[in-house]
Amino acid sequence: MKRYVCDACGYIYDPAEGDPDNGIKPGTAFEDLPDDWTCPVCGVGKEDFSPEE
Repeated sequence: MKRYVCDACGYIYDPAEGDPDNGIKPGTAFEDLPDDWTCPVCGVGKEDFSPEE
């Protein structure tokens, strides 16, 4: 599973870790995040993330 980087602040969403503070279990692919999920650091939406190179 690919990691994704927030274009606004540089936060990296790592599917292996998930986002447990926001109810996202480890192993959750970026594509499977809820549509209303936002960056836990700066609050932008999924549309402002890019696949890590």
